[in-house]
Amino acid sequence: MFKTLREDINAIMERDPAARSKLEVFFLYSGFKAVRSHRRANWCFRHNLKFLARYISQRSRHKTGIEIHPGAQIGKGLFIDHGMGVVIGETTVIGDNCTIYQNVTLGGTGKEHGKRHPTLGNNVLVGAGAKVLGPFKVGDNARIAAGAVVLNEVPANSTAVGVPARIVKVNGVRSEALDQIHVSDPVALSLCGIEAKLSRIEIKLRNSEEKKNDSV
Repeated sequence: MFKTLREDINAIMERDPAARSKLEVFFLYSGFKAVRSHRRANWCFRHNLKFLARYISQRSRHKTGIEIHPGAQIGKGLFIDHGMGVVIGETTVIGDNCTIYQNVTLGGTGKEHGKRHPTLGNNVLVGAGAKVLGPFKVGDNARIAAGAVVLNEVPANSTAVGVPARIVKVNGVRSEALDQIHVSDPVALSLCGIEAKLSRIEIKLRNSEEKKNDSV
């Protein structure tokens, strides 16, 4: 337990430029408090102490503004930045070293039974206000842009942007850990592709017209 706490604190120190000391993180960071409380609640949940688990999670929600169901599975090094309004559902699975901003929902659509919530791989970033809804996988090193609504699987090393979210590849390169705004715009990329095709067609038409004129 203490090893996991150290890893959670170290993850915040590495990724948050505003963090001045480990003591500050331990006593004052609401995201760290919520994750710390969740680890206790999850232990109770797994040992069939469901009422106590729910009590701990609801008390943490009241104190931090972050609601994590005690049944959710969270890996090491989760950084919930700011955190107010974050909701994480019961069957959510979060890998190692993920970053989640305020007003994020990792929830269900209301149609599924059993596994209802998303699974995040390792090193995933979920930007402010994003909604990830459904029992699908978000791959390792993926990024979900601020305000995106994700309803389908997100491949590893890619970015989801927009409402509903569209997938943009980022060449398999892991992006900056806290950069949630400098992401490729899929609409702009498509328009650039169309413009390039039109330019090629215009050149072909011009060449064919010149050949016709030469033959005449």
